[in-house]
Amino acid sequence: MILIKNAKILTMAGKNIESGYIIIRDGKIRQLGTDADMPSETGFEKVIDAHGGYVLPGFVDAHCHIGMWEDGVGQEGADGNEATDPVTPQLKAIDGIFFKDNCFNEAREAGVTVCVTGPGSANVIGGQFAAVKTLPGTPDDMILSDCIAMKMAFGENPKRVYGGQNKCPSTRMGTAAIIRESLLMADEYQRKIEQAKESNESKKPDFNYKYESLAKVLGGRLLVKAHAHRQDDIITAIRVAREFNLHMTIEHGTEGYLISEYIKNANFGVIAGPIISDRSKIELRNQSPKNPGILAKAGILTAIMTDHPVIPIQYLPLCATVAYKAGMDEEEALKAITINAAKLTGIDHRVGSIEPGKDADISVFDGHPFEFRTKLRYVFINGKLVHEG
Repeated sequence: MILIKNAKILTMAGKNIESGYIIIRDGKIRQLGTDADMPSETGFEKVIDAHGGYVLPGFVDAHCHIGMWEDGVGQEGADGNEATDPVTPQLKAIDGIFFKDNCFNEAREAGVTVCVTGPGSANVIGGQFAAVKTLPGTPDDMILSDCIAMKMAFGENPKRVYGGQNKCPSTRMGTAAIIRESLLMADEYQRKIEQAKESNESKKPDFNYKYESLAKVLGGRLLVKAHAHRQDDIITAIRVAREFNLHMTIEHGTEGYLISEYIKNANFGVIAGPIISDRSKIELRNQSPKNPGILAKAGILTAIMTDHPVIPIQYLPLCATVAYKAGMDEEEALKAITINAAKLTGIDHRVGSIEPGKDADISVFDGHPFEFRTKLRYVFINGKLVHEG
């Protein structure tokens, strides 16, 4: 067992503790409370005195590509886009992640304990995201979920990639049509399988890995992460989601602040960012660090991403700091890289807040994480001490 005491605990669960303790046992948070009610220190394997510093849940990057573009390697380590077919729902990020990428170490040393990582946006339907802990070790040690979401991309990227090959899509119409056609085909495939079960197995359709994989999103069974920067692309993504009853989050949402009321009324969450990159393409011309704050103030469940390697993953807390300085409420900015990020990716039952029964992913700082001089002293993942600074 491990005891952390004398800490300002920002639980991200609605109640903070000014001077409190946390007990970790068997990889889980077992107990927390005020120091006045703390049990005896005897019997603990390790006791950490936070000296009045801040304790938070491990940070969650809800959208990145860590391990998919191996750091410092170039083309040999670029495994994020299978840019040979616009529809590749059968691809799984878990098969492309390089688990020894040094960026996992840098993430861990910044307090980022969970990364939701997957394919890029070259394809209209790119494949399946995974959620991984930044634990050192084998892939089996790191995996939280090997299929957490399906990636779809609206906007200029599929147009550029396939238009350049004189293939569809070369327009936004083409992108939306491909998504609709693929979903309809997956639905028909699934329907024929069900009919064969009820009648005659000989009528079962030939196995189709694409439709088998894509059928998971029908009826909202699997989250769809919809890459959409511009207002029109956000609206198109929401339109398609409604047509097919998809469970969808808007990824990037760069111009979301310009249509925040529309997004709120549609009841979609946004994983916003990156907000500290350059405006490298047309879709980013209205990029603003105020975006996450405006979305949150509109009542939209909002998280902040790095889109690593666009922004190196260790700067996830810096992104939240920038959003706070641009007007986002302080607690909302922290939630955007903890509990909101976990909720939007469906892993909040495990991570994102400090509550009994959740994974003991915990960071101990000597000051507030938004303060420039603050240092990260300890990081725990699954109750294991993985960083000490």
